[in-house]
Amino acid sequence: MKLVDNPLSLSSFEFDQHNNLLTSNMVARADKRALKAVLIDLSGTLHIEDTAVPGAQEALKKLRKASVAVKFVTNTTKESKRSLLEKKSKNKFAWQENEIFTSLSAARSLIEQKNHRPLLLVEDSALEDFTGIDTSEPNAVVIGLAPEDFNYQTLNKAFRMILDGAPLIAIHKARYYKRKDGLALGPGPFVTGLEYATDQKASVVGKPEQTFFIQALSDLGCSPSEAVMIGDDARDDVGGAQNAGMLGILVRSGKYREGDENKISPPPHLTCDSFPDAVEHILQHLL
Repeated sequence: MKLVDNPLSLSSFEFDQHNNLLTSNMVARADKRALKAVLIDLSGTLHIEDTAVPGAQEALKKLRKASVAVKFVTNTTKESKRSLLEKKSKNKFAWQENEIFTSLSAARSLIEQKNHRPLLLVEDSALEDFTGIDTSEPNAVVIGLAPEDFNYQTLNKAFRMILDGAPLIAIHKARYYKRKDGLALGPGPFVTGLEYATDQKASVVGKPEQTFFIQALSDLGCSPSEAVMIGDDARDDVGGAQNAGMLGILVRSGKYREGDENKISPPPHLTCDSFPDAVEHILQHLL
């Protein structure tokens, strides 16, 4: 049955059908959020190391043609923002510096706000994002992914500093991430080890913290309820975004393992095979 201009001309049965159809249409429109922004994870979602996820470049181009803002959000502590920008040319992605928000950016903001002099446990390639930060006589421990520094001597130095009152700041606490040769330990297990040994709780600045997602949206002119997050990490990407009030789409690429969607509550808005599938869902059902 179609909606009519003058429902009073209908029979009582037709009138009831008309009202049911009208109600269904109103519910459908209410479920369809006024989407203004899409946040996209990088590693494992768009690419794995230097290899792009199949179809990701074309899907990103299609998304950019829609009336939504796009921002790339990442927990990576292996690379500076400049390195991420250089990687775009290798993988034929088109993104600008102001479209990237990293957990390194969030960590630097906190360090500057608190006037910390950090012991930085991050990859050498990420240190340039802390250029100008005073690291002499450190009074805070800032830990990201730093395989070369995860040795007894360095971790014991961090342990002693925390016991003496230095705050422990985790850039993020991911359990693991995906490399070409398989899954690899993230910084989470090492942060947790320091928490256990010192009986202190780390301040986490990256995903899944609500403040990270709100900061990422701050210059896009939209609220969390007007945004969706696409990522391969059920807890940090999807769970964190949904706890902040966004929709979350989980992709079965990168670090995803079977059943990950069942590890968070509420479950993802959608679980799909890859980034291109997530984009198709957004274009077909959320805009």
